[in-house]
Amino acid sequence: MSTHILWLIGRRLAAAVLTLLIVSVVIFAITAILPGDSAQQILGQFATPEQIEALRQQLGLNQPAIVRYLDWFGGLLSGNLGESMTNNMPVTELLQGRLGNTLMLALVTSVVSVPVALLLGITAAIYRGGRLDKCLSTLTLALVAVPEFLVATLAVLIFAVKLRWFSALSYASDVTSPLEFIRTYTLPVMTLCFVIVAQMARMTRAAVVDQLDSSYAEMARLKGLGNLRIALVHALPNAVGPIANAIALSLSYLFGGVVIVETIFNYPGIASLMVDAVTNRDIALVQACTMLFCSGYLLLVLIADVSAILSNPRLRTR
Repeated sequence: MSTHILWLIGRRLAAAVLTLLIVSVVIFAITAILPGDSAQQILGQFATPEQIEALRQQLGLNQPAIVRYLDWFGGLLSGNLGESMTNNMPVTELLQGRLGNTLMLALVTSVVSVPVALLLGITAAIYRGGRLDKCLSTLTLALVAVPEFLVATLAVLIFAVKLRWFSALSYASDVTSPLEFIRTYTLPVMTLCFVIVAQMARMTRAAVVDQLDSSYAEMARLKGLGNLRIALVHALPNAVGPIANAIALSLSYLFGGVVIVETIFNYPGIASLMVDAVTNRDIALVQACTMLFCSGYLLLVLIADVSAILSNPRLRTR
């Protein structure tokens, strides 16, 4: 790997770190201006002003905002995410109990969505302009326009209430057999896959079509090669970088859609924990969950950028 490519990757990494720093400032500012008082929320409506003031001093809420931000950000760097006042336990322990569930949901969704999306995207590119391509393009466009909460609601009504094939609630701790695994993850994964597969398939089609319009693909056609062989043997290997970029960008959507899915299906993950923290005004937990989601999103975007750099022949030979 050349020094120039390493320099480009280093720039992307530095930009990601700077973005995460800016995000931390925004998250802290937003949670600081939330309506209500954290001390009042923790102690309840019958707490005396003296008790509220004492708790505010204990939590450091009387200190200037810049001091509170530096203390919080320093804790993030050292791995100390603070303590959840609602649950009376460290935020790190709460996240450890939920992080595995969210990662499992994301993993299962990725395993299902990536092959399906690649198959649809490559097929649409091979038969572009035909009826199959038009049908797939219309279908993916329609799926992108459908919101996740509507898909989740319809899935519960049809498959859980009417047909009773799956449970409307997904408890990851109840999985002890393959059948229970399928019953637990089918509806949440199906909901997430609707939009992810559509986005990924459209981006994959665009990447393959771009290669099919290149000069070497035209030369292959002049030599008598079929469109299917040109797409699979010549175009697809050169589209690996853009396809990897499309996969990473599409999977980054998981960090937004999983909030709705975990809430509707009562799935015990990070997103549902964050929703409960917002309801209870558990500021430390809200900040930690939000930073975790932003870090995951930036990581996937960084992977997409690096894939684009490594797949660009002009950067490799410069």
